[in-house]
Amino acid sequence: MKTFALALASLVLDKSYGFAPSQCSRASTSLNSLEKYADELKETAQQLVRPGRGLLACDESTGTVGLRLESIGMENIEDNRRDWRELLFRSPGLGDYVSGAILFEETLYQKAADGTPFIEVLKEAGVVPGIKVDSGLKPLIGGIEGETWCSGLDGLYDKCVAHYAQGARFAKWRTALRIDVEKGCPTDYAIDEAAHGLSRYARICQEAGLVPIVEPEILIDGTHDLATTAKVQEVVVARCYEKLQEVGCLMEGTLLKPSMTVNGVDCKDKASIEDVAKMTVQTLERTVPASVPGITFLSGGLSEEDSSLFLNAINGIKRKGPWAMTFSFSRANQSSALKAWGGKKENVEAAQKQLLARAQANSEASLGSYVAGSQPSDQASLYVANYVY
Repeated sequence: MKTFALALASLVLDKSYGFAPSQCSRASTSLNSLEKYADELKETAQQLVRPGRGLLACDESTGTVGLRLESIGMENIEDNRRDWRELLFRSPGLGDYVSGAILFEETLYQKAADGTPFIEVLKEAGVVPGIKVDSGLKPLIGGIEGETWCSGLDGLYDKCVAHYAQGARFAKWRTALRIDVEKGCPTDYAIDEAAHGLSRYARICQEAGLVPIVEPEILIDGTHDLATTAKVQEVVVARCYEKLQEVGCLMEGTLLKPSMTVNGVDCKDKASIEDVAKMTVQTLERTVPASVPGITFLSGGLSEEDSSLFLNAINGIKRKGPWAMTFSFSRANQSSALKAWGGKKENVEAAQKQLLARAQANSEASLGSYVAGSQPSDQASLYVANYVY
């Protein structure tokens, strides 16, 4: 009985403090291993969220960017993917509004048509190269149908070391959680898996010198209202930071990429822009440590203009949270530019102007100074059911 009691006490210590006494020296050694990159991680994170700047997310997988190219009549081949991304990166003045670009692995190691590595093109524009390192979502066995987990941890450290050597200085890992009140989604199991995976990814990235962007997306698919989204998102984000603390992440060298706190796309009671802004700020103030330098919102299927308006309203809220609150948009930065290009060389300049117009709009929104309709945009909804990258 005495032995059982001692064992039970040891388990309690493990649960309460994170490390059993026998683990303390190993934990201290592990935490000290971040010292090599600590200053650089902090500096990079601050650079990415400096005032009036945000991120251009162009990390779509080969299949996803291919679908976009096919929508304008282009074949999904490497040269066409290269030409599209070169158009983005060589937009004059891009660095006035964009601090970093999230790349797909192909793009990180790719060269422009004239032979210049894209890494150099971005650096010349004043844009920090980043890299998507996850391997995509897979069905979560043991969860409810439709729940997923994010793959890619196997061999991740070696990949991050190689990406750092190539010139990447930050990374992104997206996991996604679905709200379905009737089915009971997301389950605690799915939330734990999401937070666990994000924390392991984040710590691995920091060990290799990359600032991890933590992205626990709450999908807008569904009929749930704004209050339900907020309730779920609070639990998810809080769990993520609990896990990040457990693995010893340097918070000052991380960024958060959350969804804006919106109702489900099929909800009958549509929340106003003001209500979304208020609830988004409230949710994040309840869950995100003050030591995190910035929050870079995903657009998650919102239209280009709505994404800017929501971000602008968020930055118009008086808040306690000290973080920069800016953009990390993909479709909401690129959609109208892609249509303007149409795959034709003679349309490159027009497409670049369209990209810069949305980048400027989002830059102004990150400062709370965007005027609705002051920049041209494609007003169409960008929502895609069950969207994957």
